[in-house]
Amino acid sequence: MCRHTYLIPLFVFLGTGATGATLYLLRLALFNPDVCWDRNNPEPWNKLGPNDQYKFYSVNVDYSKLKKERPDF
Repeated sequence: MCRHTYLIPLFVFLGTGATGATLYLLRLALFNPDVCWDRNNPEPWNKLGPNDQYKFYSVNVDYSKLKKERPDF
């Protein structure tokens, strides 16, 4: 039996926090429209339509009902 059993919750919470932070950073790096990994298309945010949801969490916005209010580039 381990002598320091009171350290187990510390390692569990630290591991969970580190895993969550890593997954969130990966999500930001791969799916955020502000990050560009494609050298052929330096402005991928122009392809986003008004119905595309790119925020992680939105409280009062229904993206399926938004209309286009911006010019074409």
